[in-house]
Amino acid sequence: MNGELMSLEKPLFEKTTRNTSQIPRNHRRILCIFPKYSRSFGTFHHAYPLRGGVRAFMPPQGILVVASYLPKEWEVRFIDENVNSATRADFQWADVVIVSGMHIQRPQMNQINQLAHQEGKITVVGGPSVSGCPEYYPEFDILHLGELGDATDQMIEYLDLHSNRPPQQIRFETKERLPLNEFPIPAYHLLNLNDYFLGNIQFSSGCPYHCEFCDIPELYGNNPRLKTPEQVSAELDAMLEYGNPGAVYFVDDNFVGNRRAVMQLLPHLIDWQKRNGYPIQFACEATLNLAQSPKLLEMMREAYFCTVFCGIETPEPEALNAISKTHNLSMPILEAIKVLNSYGMEVVSGIIIGFDTDTPATADRIIEFIRLSQIPMLTINLLHALPRTPLWRRLEKEGRLIFDENRESNIEFLMPYEQVVEMWRRCITTAYEPEFLYQRYAYNMEHTYSNRIEVPNSPARTSWANIKTGLTILTNILLRVGILGNYRNTFWKMALPAFKAGNIEQLIHVGLVGHHLIQFTQECAKNEESASFYSQKIRNTVHGKTVSQPRFF
Repeated sequence: MNGELMSLEKPLFEKTTRNTSQIPRNHRRILCIFPKYSRSFGTFHHAYPLRGGVRAFMPPQGILVVASYLPKEWEVRFIDENVNSATRADFQWADVVIVSGMHIQRPQMNQINQLAHQEGKITVVGGPSVSGCPEYYPEFDILHLGELGDATDQMIEYLDLHSNRPPQQIRFETKERLPLNEFPIPAYHLLNLNDYFLGNIQFSSGCPYHCEFCDIPELYGNNPRLKTPEQVSAELDAMLEYGNPGAVYFVDDNFVGNRRAVMQLLPHLIDWQKRNGYPIQFACEATLNLAQSPKLLEMMREAYFCTVFCGIETPEPEALNAISKTHNLSMPILEAIKVLNSYGMEVVSGIIIGFDTDTPATADRIIEFIRLSQIPMLTINLLHALPRTPLWRRLEKEGRLIFDENRESNIEFLMPYEQVVEMWRRCITTAYEPEFLYQRYAYNMEHTYSNRIEVPNSPARTSWANIKTGLTILTNILLRVGILGNYRNTFWKMALPAFKAGNIEQLIHVGLVGHHLIQFTQECAKNEESASFYSQKIRNTVHGKTVSQPRFF
């Protein structure tokens, strides 16, 4: 990292499990802002109108933890610009504006900085993007590099002692991380959880693997750090005080990165579900070799884990070897998927196109893999090189990084660029052709969802609020998809048998998620959406014309 660290001789605060413990000398008003995402496959924006009041995907865990860690004597406001934009009055109210985000939010973060500076406010940026690439944020007053820890205490101390913008940029870099078992509960009281499509929670940080394209090991380490099971239960309790989105996603880089720890957590989750009447479904991200742990899978089933995202990336073994993802080869991929399905878990797969090992036959192999695996939802992206990854360093050395806002990826592929993009377009439009997608959902309704535990009709599940939400979603699906949708005939082939069998919850799931997948893909076919979550450009239709804007990464 470039630049010097600001350090103060006598720290005013000591870290605790909740927030800084001593009373600050000065009163401060802190505005925490999470920037808006550009639309992508993973934002599920086409499903929001079907959900009624939903306006964003998931709450931003990181900045909510920071908001909770700040001195309790300070006034703190939180704005998620995916829900509502910050106004000039918000900036005028604040003494300090804190922003956090990922590389794809870089333009939005820098714009927030400009607006705050127009009002003369001190600006701070933290989170994964600035921690990986501090040079992306030259105009911010303070950079917080790394995770919550000693740098956070130094930042709070500085903000307590200074009310004016510093003459030059200051960098605080975490040397001593705050242990996850001392993290405070995220500041759920600052948001309305019902604004979100999913709830989320973090149990661990870090991943033991070294996939070539992934920056997690360098940002968060290879040895997963952990919260206690009691912390997780307390966070779930706090979350439900402010709404119930019906599903909670474990945002761990790899939920089973430390299997012994997960085995200790799961009994607490099972007990929590039983005590609360199974109010939510759980989902997580895990490596495919989870399928080799039957005892763990049985406990996950009992805790009501219904979805697991697996970074399969490609069905081609030579590509998995080339990108250091050999753990996907520890058992046959299709067999592993069937094992996960047998425990009631719908598999969501990551698929990447553009590896050096790809050939013109790769698209055919991916489509055949989708057919054989019966996976309904796959995030199909072009390969993109992220800073601080082995892939970035290798391609930089080979002179194969390209920064051009007219390209979808920053990589010079070994195959012709247009051919790779066309492979992506063919894979995604085939995968989400309505008939093919609904066939895969029909398979999962019969062979996956039926393997889930029978959950009780508890007050938490049959509350009027839940019934009202379910009726709203079902009505919207029947109207917007079943009557007005351009694939309504396909929808009714699935919906009528589901109605007759009383599988209303499954019908809602398929109708809700499937609608986003189909609508997004139809936009991809018209060249209106990007070929990667990290695409260098995004397309906006303005007065019937398609315009490109830089999106960076």
